[in-house]
Amino acid sequence: MTVQSTTPDLAISFAGLKLQTPLVLLSGCVGFGEEYTRIEGFKNSDVGAVILKGTTVEPRMGNAPHRVYETPSGMLNAIGLQNPGTRYVIDEILPKLPHHETQFWANANGSSLEDYAEVARMYDDSPVTAIEINISCPNVKEGGVHFGNDPVMAAKVVEAMRPMTNKPLITKLSPNNADIAETARLVIEAGTDGLSVINTLVGMAVDIEKRTPIIGNISGGLSGPAIKPVALWKIHQTRAVSAKHNIPILGQGGLTTSNDAIEFAITGADALGLGTGLFYDPLICGKICDGLREYLNQHGMDTYSDLVGSLKS
Repeated sequence: MTVQSTTPDLAISFAGLKLQTPLVLLSGCVGFGEEYTRIEGFKNSDVGAVILKGTTVEPRMGNAPHRVYETPSGMLNAIGLQNPGTRYVIDEILPKLPHHETQFWANANGSSLEDYAEVARMYDDSPVTAIEINISCPNVKEGGVHFGNDPVMAAKVVEAMRPMTNKPLITKLSPNNADIAETARLVIEAGTDGLSVINTLVGMAVDIEKRTPIIGNISGGLSGPAIKPVALWKIHQTRAVSAKHNIPILGQGGLTTSNDAIEFAITGADALGLGTGLFYDPLICGKICDGLREYLNQHGMDTYSDLVGSLKS
């Protein structure tokens, strides 16, 4: 083991973008960005990018309650993509964000190919630096996971959006897909610039007194530490395809500690997504950055990228 005398560099390149750290705050966990930046002690300098809450062409009311339920080692959510519409976000929210401190990415959703294309067109002339494509949301009744579970339809979503924007497109893949590698291959061929791996798993919880589902939508997306082993396996499967095409992976799913971050990096995550962990420790980003630097220093590595994909057989 070689201990470095210099501070390892956490800056990365992802889909042509320069990020100051590999940490990305995930869509749905930080509102539209401005809420999270008001937390005392939080520093945008610890974050490479913030992905805004998902938007659709028109405003959505979302699902009926209950929408969130804590589970052992995780949580279920079924928000239903409640949002004020893409145009409102562009006109009223984006101008207020500290774009000089970190990057902000959009998260695009739709119930048809035309919807996805229109959201991409609207965001193209805006300050967001990338667009994440949510083809794998498990808690809406149309679009979402129905596109994500069909590799051919997933590719068609990317094909519809690609001509509408020059911004990098990051396709969010579903762990509920039987063949995530095939979906990755097809969306890469369709023109995606990056992959988010993974979205939430589908789950449910039951009120044993009422004998009814706790979540109003019946099912919801399961996130948190419980899904980390699934995320690592799906990243490993996806990297077998993405590495051949130089397409980066934003690894996510149960990542809550610096040791988790190291595991994700070794498995092949070019960037690291933080979501559910932010709810119990809003200052987790700084702690993970410190832990990454310490590990890299102890193992004689100059950069975070030196660690990525270093899994040994």
